[in-house]
Amino acid sequence: MDKFTGYTCSICGHSYGPDEVTYTCPKDGGNLDVVLDYDAIRKKYQPGDLTSRSNPQGFPSIWRYLPLLPVSAPAGEATPLHLVGGTPIYSLPRQAKKFGIKHLWLKDESRNPTASFKDRASAVVVTRAREIKAEVVVTASTGNAGAALAGMAAAVGQKAIIFAPRSAPPAKVAQLLVFGAQVILVDGSYDDAFDLTVKASQEFGWYCRNTGYNPFTVEGKKSAAFEIWEFMQNQAGAGLRANLSSETVPVNAQRLVIFVSVGDGNIISGIHKGFKDLHALGWISHLPRIIGVQAEGSAAIFNAFHAKTETITPVQANTIADSISVDFPRDGIRAVRAATETGGTYLTVSDAQILKAIAELGQAGVFAEPAGATAYAGLTAAQAQGWLEPDAPVLVMNTGSGLKDVRAAMQAVQPAPIIEPTLEALKRILP
Repeated sequence: MDKFTGYTCSICGHSYGPDEVTYTCPKDGGNLDVVLDYDAIRKKYQPGDLTSRSNPQGFPSIWRYLPLLPVSAPAGEATPLHLVGGTPIYSLPRQAKKFGIKHLWLKDESRNPTASFKDRASAVVVTRAREIKAEVVVTASTGNAGAALAGMAAAVGQKAIIFAPRSAPPAKVAQLLVFGAQVILVDGSYDDAFDLTVKASQEFGWYCRNTGYNPFTVEGKKSAAFEIWEFMQNQAGAGLRANLSSETVPVNAQRLVIFVSVGDGNIISGIHKGFKDLHALGWISHLPRIIGVQAEGSAAIFNAFHAKTETITPVQANTIADSISVDFPRDGIRAVRAATETGGTYLTVSDAQILKAIAELGQAGVFAEPAGATAYAGLTAAQAQGWLEPDAPVLVMNTGSGLKDVRAAMQAVQPAPIIEPTLEALKRILP
């Protein structure tokens, strides 16, 4: 692929050709950044060439941004793999008023085929697996990444093996099984499953999708940044296009602020990479501020950011938000940089605040899982710390559907009353 020229280590900066490495830097174990030929892309394409592209299947998806992705278009007719991305962005005017800001949006990743953000990474990784003729793709997951891999693999007949901690929510394990993946529950944590997956891939030659390990995961996740960029281009009527593209707007004035829930750090790193790609192409003049939100019980990246270090110290993760419950974030360094290099920050929220956020988003018509609601919960902390400017537009990522973890959702609301089937019984409970 001419546009995909190789990799650069995020720690030592060493460069590798496309066929020299597969996962991490052999010198220091650093995560690899995929390098694109920006000059060639810039000569061949203008922004409008991407935003006006129609997909062969006729639906919006990540594949409209194919010139900025390091894979070829997936072959065949429409399958769930072809339809990943293109997720809606909702306006939340009542919630914006509560926080004292003019513009608040939510990008709803629960609308992906397997109901989470992780479909973006899995679609690109499975496509890459087909290109390199991998027989088996394997990953470790608390549920969402595994479901995404299982679903995308099933769509194209690719064999998938998923290692998940036995504590994974039953609804997520059910997805893995229904999609036909080989599921192996590990009597341990996500980090234990991650390490076992790497060993197994080395032993058996499986292609490993692990987040924060396979460089193509970020390449899938960065597609969300392209969709946000395109959305902002369409906000000219509200006077908001300048937030990303006008040189006349001061760097700290009315910049788009993006809130992202963070566990292992790969989603926030992917969004950052997407905007960096756009900046390298000269299609935006500055990056939006990116704010990472972690659960108090899983805050290793928050700790590193506020200690002003890129050294990630493991924690003993314990949070209701299983999708971001990580002892040792595998993409922590790039996740720290996502906030540092954009003038953002890291915040933490309690499990109680996450449950409250689930209920509040429900009142806006959005059913979010705990990890998905974490970013919205961060708005309260951001308001208390002065990160919400009245005129600065804000976008919150909901990374997964509440149907992924109904048990947690039920803790966020009052149980429904049970009554006898009579009007008298009904009247007794009505306000």
